[in-house]
Amino acid sequence: MSQPIHSMTAFARTEQRFAFGVLAVEIRSVNSRHLEASFRLADVVREREFAWRERLRERVARGKVEVSVRYEAADSSDAVTLNKARVEQLLHAVRDIDQLAGLTNKPEQRAPFNSMELLRLPGVLVAQETDMSALLCSADEVFEQALHDFLAMRAREGAALIALVEARLKGIEGEVAQVRERLPHILAHYRNKLLQRVTEAKAELAAERLEQEVVLFAQKMDVAEEIDRLLAHVTEIRRVLASGGAVGRRLDFLMQELNREANTLGSKSVSADSSLSSVELKVLIEQMREQIQNLE
Repeated sequence: MSQPIHSMTAFARTEQRFAFGVLAVEIRSVNSRHLEASFRLADVVREREFAWRERLRERVARGKVEVSVRYEAADSSDAVTLNKARVEQLLHAVRDIDQLAGLTNKPEQRAPFNSMELLRLPGVLVAQETDMSALLCSADEVFEQALHDFLAMRAREGAALIALVEARLKGIEGEVAQVRERLPHILAHYRNKLLQRVTEAKAELAAERLEQEVVLFAQKMDVAEEIDRLLAHVTEIRRVLASGGAVGRRLDFLMQELNREANTLGSKSVSADSSLSSVELKVLIEQMREQIQNLE
C-alpha cells in the first residue's frame, strides 16, 4: 500500500493537564522547498528538542515547520507541605531552652509563641519537587499526539489537492481529444480552400502540386508528437500520484514538461479552435501547478 500524499500546509494543537501543570504543543507548517524545522520550547522540555526534531524528520520530508510548547506549572500552593518532623524538632528545642533558662514553671516570663514565625524558619515548609522524568514522559506523549493530528491534517489536505489535480488531468485529456478530432477537418478545409483560390485565380494547378501543398501544410500542423507526449505526461503524473509519498518535486518537473508541449502545440496552431485549446491547456496546467506546489 502506497504512502499518503501530504500537503505542506497544516496546523495541530494538543493540550493536556497533569498533576504538575498544563502542557500545550502546537505544530504548524507552510510551503518550502526543503524541510525547515524551528522549535520554541518551554525551558522544562528544552532537552527534548533533539529527539523531537529527529522524530519530525522521520515523518516529514518538506515544509517550513514550527513547533512550540507552552508549560504552565500547577498552583504552587498545592505543592507545599508541612515538615512535621522539623516542627517537632523546633518545639523540642524551644522546651529545652525554657528548661535551661529556668522558665518551665514561670510561663509569665516566657516569650510569646508565634506559629507564623515558626513557619518562616528553614525546613518547616517544603516545596514538592516536580518529577522531571514523569514531566518529560508526558511531554513526549503530548508531542506525539500533536504530531499525529498534524500529519492527519496534511494527509486530508493532500487528498483534496490530488482530487483537484485529477480534475485538471481529465480536462487536459478532453482538450487533447478535441484537438485530435479536429485535425482531419482542418486539413480538409485547407485543401478545399486551396482549390477555391486556384479556381478564383483561373489558374491551373497540377494534382501532384496540389497534393504537395496539402502535404506540406499537414506537416506544418502535425502535432501528433506533442499530443502523444502530453498524454504520456498525464499517464506519468497519475503513476507518480499512485506511488504516494513525497512527490511534489517530481510533479513540479512534469508540470514544466506539460507546459512545454502546450506551448509547442500553440505555435503550430493554424486555426482559432486549436489556439483556444492551447490556451485552455495552459490554464489547466497552471491551475494544476499551483496545487502541486502545496504538495510535500
